[in-house]
Order: sequence, then C-alpha cells, then structure tokens
Amino acid sequence: MAIAPELRLTPQVAPSILSADFCRLGEQVDAVIAAGARLLHVDVMDGHFVPNITIGPLVVSALAPRVHAAGAFLDVHLMISRPDFYLQDFASAGADGISVHVEACPHLHRTLDEIRRLGASAGVAINPATDLSCLGEAIHLADYVLLMSVDPGFGGQQFIPRSVERARRLSALLPSGVALEIDGGIGRSSLGAVAHAGVDWFVAGSAVFGAPDPSSEFRALQSLAEQAGPFRV
Repeated sequence: MAIAPELRLTPQVAPSILSADFCRLGEQVDAVIAAGARLLHVDVMDGHFVPNITIGPLVVSALAPRVHAAGAFLDVHLMISRPDFYLQDFASAGADGISVHVEACPHLHRTLDEIRRLGASAGVAINPATDLSCLGEAIHLADYVLLMSVDPGFGGQQFIPRSVERARRLSALLPSGVALEIDGGIGRSSLGAVAHAGVDWFVAGSAVFGAPDPSSEFRALQSLAEQAGPFRV
C-alpha cells in the first residue's frame, strides 16, 4: 500500500522483529503496536547477500493481519541476492513496503517498478561502504531510501558514527515526499543525531525488544524522535 501521509510527515520509530522473542512474536508485536508503533520492520536475510539466515514470507503473512488491523505499515527489508525472484511472494504475504539493496539489483528501475506494480511502496537500501552516488536516479524512483548504519547481517551491532554525516548528505539529495529511513545501532544514544541529520524513520531492534519492557522503550524512543524532528518536509 502507499505510505500514509502521517507516516511520511512525522518521525516514526520502526521496531524490528529481528530482535524479538520468536516464541512470543505475536504478543510482542501486539504490545509495541498498542504502544503506538505504526511501522513494523522485518529483516529478511538469505545467508548469501549477508552472513545470516532469518525469515521468509510465511512469517510476514502471519504478522500482516494483526499489523494491518491496527492500521500499521509492514516494512520488509530484503537483504538477499536476486530479490526480484521473491517480490511477488512478499507482496502476496502482505508487505506494505519492500526495500531492496542497490548492491543486489543490476536493474533497479525495473525492480522498483515491479514492487509498485505489486501494490507495495518501493524502497532502496544502501550499505555503509557504498558511495551515495550509487543511488543515482533511484532516489527519484523510490518511495523511501534505507541507509544502513551497520554492516547488514546481524542485530545488536554498534552504530557507525560516520552514518550521521551520510544521513545529512543523503537527506539533502532526496526529493520531497521520499522518506529517509536508517537501520543499525539505533537507540537513545544515536537517535537524536540522525534525526537532526534529516532521518524520518528509525529502525530499532535490540533497543526495543532487548529492553526489559519493549513497549515502554518504544514509547521513549518515539518521544525522542518527535522531540527531535521532523527536519525535512
């Protein structure tokens, strides 16, 4: 589905289920939604593009009804090789947004067009060591851009400080209406700096689900995000 204006125009913390307790996944997702989360982030890894294997369309299809019933947006991040082969599966499972990596897509224009044709919002992600110029025309083709602030593959990594300046430069490049998302090491110590750099959406995995009370921690991070931004319109 299209990104709702209120999601694009207000800072949003997106809890990442990568760090959730999978024995209690539905319960924990319900809890952060009840606390106010309107973006739920799903990290899909294939053990090839990144050195880890996580989840697939079945988990997305299990989560989608409860996420959509709350009016929230299911943000699926494909950290996989050959993502074009799986776009239909994730869109059919209920993904509202699908982001693919510029490093994994030789025909990015076609891939982003296909995501939209399938009814989802199209995102493009970029790794920490990839020059921002590699996004090229993709920033005019995407609904949102996802800046990695750790090397993708594992949760719980330390935020890369240089990501603040990268976010600032990328924010200045993005057309109006294209959201800037950041993923990796986001928590209380890093959120304010990247918000001031122009980030709209803040993926938080271990910071939320690793806390003793994930709902309370989500509310604290969302409050920090709202106090710090928005810095782009």
